[in-house]
Amino acid sequence: MSQQPSSRKLQRAWSMYDWANSAYNLVITSTIFPVYYIAITGDDKDNTVDYVSFFGWKVINSALLNYALAAAYLIIAFLSPLLSSIADYRGNKKRFMQLFCYLGSAACCGMYFFKPGNIELGIILAIIAAVGYCGSLVFYNAYLPEIAPEAEQDRVSAQGFAYGYIGSVLLQIICFVFVLMPFADGTFAPRLSFLLVGIWWFGFSQITFRILPNGTASVKDRAHNIVSGGFHELKKVWQQLRQLPVLKTFLTSFFFYSMGVQTVMLAAAEFGSKEVKKQVDGKWVNMEAQDLIITILLIQLVAIAGAMLMARLSKKIGNLKVLMLTVLLWIGICVFAYVTYTAIQFYALAVLVGLVMGGIQSISRSTYAKLMPETRDTASFFSFYDVTEKVAIVIGMFSFGFIEHLTGNMRNSIFALTVFFIAGFIFLIVANGRARKASLKEL
Repeated sequence: MSQQPSSRKLQRAWSMYDWANSAYNLVITSTIFPVYYIAITGDDKDNTVDYVSFFGWKVINSALLNYALAAAYLIIAFLSPLLSSIADYRGNKKRFMQLFCYLGSAACCGMYFFKPGNIELGIILAIIAAVGYCGSLVFYNAYLPEIAPEAEQDRVSAQGFAYGYIGSVLLQIICFVFVLMPFADGTFAPRLSFLLVGIWWFGFSQITFRILPNGTASVKDRAHNIVSGGFHELKKVWQQLRQLPVLKTFLTSFFFYSMGVQTVMLAAAEFGSKEVKKQVDGKWVNMEAQDLIITILLIQLVAIAGAMLMARLSKKIGNLKVLMLTVLLWIGICVFAYVTYTAIQFYALAVLVGLVMGGIQSISRSTYAKLMPETRDTASFFSFYDVTEKVAIVIGMFSFGFIEHLTGNMRNSIFALTVFFIAGFIFLIVANGRARKASLKEL
């Protein structure tokens, strides 16, 4: 008879997937890939708008990348309820998590072949990698209520993000060493970094997959077929939300502020490479790849402390109040970014972003888990959570790219994000009031 792993061992194994996949989130979405992409698609001329041709479509280079990410999140928003339904009915949540993990890691390895002149390959692989990353997280997040009791969910959620930040920073440092090396082919170091991300993601995920349980098949009514079942389950979750006013209002807030948070995280390196200058020998020049990598590393290191700080603060004043404070800081960050022109200002901005980035993600996830009703169907509820976040990212990234494409200035896109944060803050105030009326003291 096989022995079940202890809860702590299971929680550590679950957290190790954050260690594995966060390398993608840092190197591919936040640092080396966007910097490399902007570098090989730009014309090295200041104060000009750089256009690229994507299957004959002429578009601003950074806007194209934002559109591509929006497309990836739209795909996963559609697929996640379908996949959750299949996993729920068959009880093989882990298998689907593995499928998306391997899809994403393979796409990262394929990016090694992304060179100037084959931009279509790079964009398509970026979409596939994003689908793999987000798809695996649908099932990863659904494990949280199963591996940790409610009282431990803040800690375990924060632990996962902390593992992710530490692991991703370690690989980023390794990649940074290669980037600084004087290779004859200037594209080799970034492309090698993409390959390392794929190997890292695949390799360390095996620790998680060796220990996580498969899950059990659902015993609920199967009146709907396996394809439509996921969308039917989302409809049922939506209907249940009518009886859960605090959760419904929180999700509305989460929807709005996620448009801003995720867009800032995905577009930070693009903003730094195009809009921020540093002074060299009395001349103002664009920030280089190593400057941006250092900036993102700074964000990650501060985010480790930020996630833990927010988890402790939530025990003292409650999750919703912590989120309200964090969203207010995000509004300030967007305003500050709009007037950020120098490297020193950008580094200061990075510290602020790091402080609130990990905290808002981990506290949002654990708040949702706490507000969920008692149910065995955690996959459907977390599928709804993931779809909400992915649709928010689609709107956020598309709006960001469209405003830049329309105005030719990324600063206008950054400033527009304040609207999303303000809306999220207003709904958090309402959610907090409803939680107090419902005597939800833990929130």
